[in-house]
Amino acid sequence: MLRSEALDRLASAEYAHLATITPQGEPHIVAVTFVVVGDTLATMVDHKLKTTQRLQRVVNVERNPKASLLVDHYSDDWSTLWWVRVDGPATVHYDDEYWQKAGDALVAKYAQYTEDRPEGPAIRLAIERVSSWESTP
Repeated sequence: MLRSEALDRLASAEYAHLATITPQGEPHIVAVTFVVVGDTLATMVDHKLKTTQRLQRVVNVERNPKASLLVDHYSDDWSTLWWVRVDGPATVHYDDEYWQKAGDALVAKYAQYTEDRPEGPAIRLAIERVSSWESTP
């Protein structure tokens, strides 16, 4: 799959899995909502039930910026399977220009955020590497 097509599929995906590394060096993977913002992607801690806004993924990125995000399409028709993964350094943003831009973009992408805008930290992942695969007949 061409890089441009992979990035188009990434941008149109409804959710993804964000992989970070714990302070103990273990992988940590969580399903997230996200949006592409220029040559980065953003996810934010939102209003869904949580005990804190300082989630493990936020702690992980603050201690180790290596991160990956994976989107995929599954079907019983295996000829239509595909996945796209982006890798790059991640940073955490609180109440700055990127945080505002990420929140605006998430509200534009997800109707659920129109009335309950994400207000927690934003994670910015710089898209440095794009990997993809698709099943072809």
